Amino acid sequence: MDLPLIWAFIIAFAVLAYVVLDGFDLGIGILFPFLKRHENRDTAINTVAPFWDGNETWLVMGGGGLFAVFPLAYAIVMPALYAPIIVMLLALIFRGVSFEFRFKTVRWRGVWDMAFFLGSLIAAFSQGVALGTIVQGIEIENRAYAGGWYDWLTPFSIMTGVAVVVGYALLGSTWLVMKTEGPLNRLAARYAELTGIGTLALIGAVSLWMPFLQQAFYSRWFSFPQLLFVAPIPVLLLVCALNLFKSLRDPISAYRPFLSALGLFVLSYIGIGISFYPNMLPPELTIWQAAAPDESLAFVLVGAAVLVPMILAYTAYSYWTFRGKVREGEGYHQHGH
Repeated sequence: MDLPLIWAFIIAFAVLAYVVLDGFDLGIGILFPFLKRHENRDTAINTVAPFWDGNETWLVMGGGGLFAVFPLAYAIVMPALYAPIIVMLLALIFRGVSFEFRFKTVRWRGVWDMAFFLGSLIAAFSQGVALGTIVQGIEIENRAYAGGWYDWLTPFSIMTGVAVVVGYALLGSTWLVMKTEGPLNRLAARYAELTGIGTLALIGAVSLWMPFLQQAFYSRWFSFPQLLFVAPIPVLLLVCALNLFKSLRDPISAYRPFLSALGLFVLSYIGIGISFYPNMLPPELTIWQAAAPDESLAFVLVGAAVLVPMILAYTAYSYWTFRGKVREGEGYHQHGH
């Protein structure tokens, strides 16, 4: 059994689960100032109230798993990304506090709304910057980080930061299309179209820029016969995009826009995975070099084999229990209680 490879898949899955699940509730925070009425904001928050803390489980699993299973990768990534990661964690804390506090007050509601928006925006942007930094390559010498304090701040990483913000706003707006009705639903559909166009433009820009950052990416995407393996991804992206806009214009099913937006994220993520493999950190640190000894991997795998299915089952159960539309004035939080 190739334990490092199995673990690489588990951690990649945890990060993807985090991006997809926390993506839509961060997206709702990013859309907050544009939802006009505070009743709309209450309804929007009530659509994610049962799930939002559970969604962050995957962040802990991805980060903790990296520390346990790929200690070398963790030791190199953390110093390279201290600034964006600490900013992200502070933003998530701020956002969590404002999530609860905005329902406890009327006078300060505007302040907490702003905190919720800024927390979501900054957390999403930091995640994008961290992703961009890893994609553009981290300087490694003698199994340690060899770059400077500000290597994470480049035009490419700023662009990936913006791309993640716009992408999360797309997930948030399609989630609202699925979970709300009436004027808020129509407003969300309009934002979904705008953020959908923005997301596609940014996916295109990042995809065109990536091959020129590293030789390995270039040969993976533009040389024969590798081209045959990766060609389905842009094609499927196009299918998801068409499906997204078609389902927003002609609402046959409330789920289709959200599922199409998820498809865009999953395909982009697979594209990055294809570019990276077999490296854990491009350009040169491979999955096997970064891994802990096999005994450790096997030991931790036992725990993961029990826990991951449990988390998945609980998550699926909670989404199933709270399925359907959330109407204005209903939900977990009410003012004045």
